[in-house]
Amino acid sequence: MDQTQNAEQTEQAGLKRDDWPSPGRAYWGLTVLTIALMVATLDRSIISLLVEPIKADLNLSDTQFSLLTGFAFVFFYAFLGLPIARLADVKSRRVIIGVGIAFWSFATMLCGLAQNFWHLFWARVGVGAGESSFAPATYSIITDSFPPEKLPRAFAINSLGFIAGAGISNLAGGAIITAATAVGVINLPFLGELKPWQLVFILVGLPGFIVAAMMATVEEPKRKGQLKQSGGKAKAIPIREIFGYLKQERRTYAPMFMSLAVKVLLSYGAVLWLPALFIRTHDWTAAKIAFVLGMLSLITAPLGLWLGSTISERWAKAGRNDAYMRLVLYASIGLMPFAIAYPLVDNAWLAIVLYGFNTFIASIGIAPGNAALQVVTPAEMRGQVRALYQFVFNVVGYAAGPLVIALFTDYLFGAEDQLRYSMALLAFILAPTACLVTWIGVKPYGESYARAMARYAAGA
Repeated sequence: MDQTQNAEQTEQAGLKRDDWPSPGRAYWGLTVLTIALMVATLDRSIISLLVEPIKADLNLSDTQFSLLTGFAFVFFYAFLGLPIARLADVKSRRVIIGVGIAFWSFATMLCGLAQNFWHLFWARVGVGAGESSFAPATYSIITDSFPPEKLPRAFAINSLGFIAGAGISNLAGGAIITAATAVGVINLPFLGELKPWQLVFILVGLPGFIVAAMMATVEEPKRKGQLKQSGGKAKAIPIREIFGYLKQERRTYAPMFMSLAVKVLLSYGAVLWLPALFIRTHDWTAAKIAFVLGMLSLITAPLGLWLGSTISERWAKAGRNDAYMRLVLYASIGLMPFAIAYPLVDNAWLAIVLYGFNTFIASIGIAPGNAALQVVTPAEMRGQVRALYQFVFNVVGYAAGPLVIALFTDYLFGAEDQLRYSMALLAFILAPTACLVTWIGVKPYGESYARAMARYAAGA
């Protein structure tokens, strides 16, 4: 296929204009899904601001707390992600998402009722179980709502939900923590005595029920880019065929999955321990670091998302089949020095500046990275392949990432105030590895992209 014709073929051949939702409906659905992602990120991330009070009240070590933030969150995700994604490939995606939002919001509120380690552990399990329904169905709806060359922009907008969720988790979370601490222990009917950190969980869980109801207004788009033509109708595909396809395209998918595993192990391990780093190393309060990190992420990450989506969209329209993965590679190279340096510097504000550059550069690769997977994956299996991708994202990132850093701190360096060295060591090992693995996958990805464009052009 002539590379310069990729974008034109998507619009001119096979797919009629009526096959896509109207721009208004497409962007409304994207807006609701972005708000839902914001709520999900807030609910899963708020615990990182509550490290010290939870550890003090429940008498936990760093390793135990890392199990709450990571392993507990992904415990049922490993079992529920693929079956739910299989439903998302044939059933109503918006219903699946709506039910999931309500479930994880309820589980977040249950975190606020925890009285010991195991209560909080199983409540976090519920949060993860609910969120296992979200990503596969969400990315499938977005992919079927926008033409392939416009997906980086759509995913950049959607990723703002993640950025906003993280920012609000810090800004609003810090404010809520301050207010709740000022109020102190309260007694509520039926709930009994609640400490400030417990009240925070209950308050952040409430908005999710409103967003769950909003999913009824999202359009269910026609499925596109299928291996077997079926007029856009949902059609089940045997799991063996999915794994057969992944094996056939292993030169493309293996580097994507492996580079994701390495990057999330580094990034999410660091993010979940970041407030503790500034509290222990720089003597900042939880409220102060929450405000600063919240403002920082709301400024730097959207700029990175905009730049990444703009460049990748232009490259794709210019006929560069490897545009999405190549930009992911460049972003991986660029963030290496900042990821290693920011935990080590002695000046807190210099650490903030370095972390800001780290966040900006990392954000450049988010939108093209998400678009890369969705475009090359046939419609019949998008939800299930995305579930596998999210399994790696959550199991490696949320479970292993915080745990590895905690194990370094507890058993290698032997003291909580050595957290900075644990974070820097992990970056020193993993950042170059991510670059190497991504580089290996760039050329094969370009070949898979060309084949995907041929499926779109055939009207499948």
